[in-house]
Amino acid sequence: MPKKKYLVDLTAEERATLEQLVRRGRRRARKLTRARILLQADEGLTDEEIVTALAVGTATVERTRQRFVEESLGALEERPRPGGKRKLTDNQEAHLIAVACTPAPRGQHRWTLRLLADKVVELGFSDTIARETVRQVLKKTRSSPGSTSSGVCRR
Repeated sequence: MPKKKYLVDLTAEERATLEQLVRRGRRRARKLTRARILLQADEGLTDEEIVTALAVGTATVERTRQRFVEESLGALEERPRPGGKRKLTDNQEAHLIAVACTPAPRGQHRWTLRLLADKVVELGFSDTIARETVRQVLKKTRSSPGSTSSGVCRR
């Protein structure tokens, strides 16, 4: 079996902090699991033993060891999760809702998601926008442009 690249060697202060964290148990489950992984790794348990004891994946144990070596107790904290940036700002969303409450364009019975998406592009809020994004913005306000009593705007 190859020697571990990332070895956990806790100082007395770090160990006390982790034990106190686990003992209180008033943190997020992921943070507590990472603390338990570090404590058991410091006691000399193998990754397989830690995986069995804590019911986590091998990759989780390896990643936690690596993060501890690189970041110390910062390994307990969540990293920002990737995700797409918002297409519209709060003000632009408010403007979109206001547009949805106005009478429909000439020749249309009511605003559709496609028409609203086209209007967002026309107003220059975004180069492109999906109808689903428009739907989610309207759903936040419980808006229903086709309904006579949508709760957002009076007709």
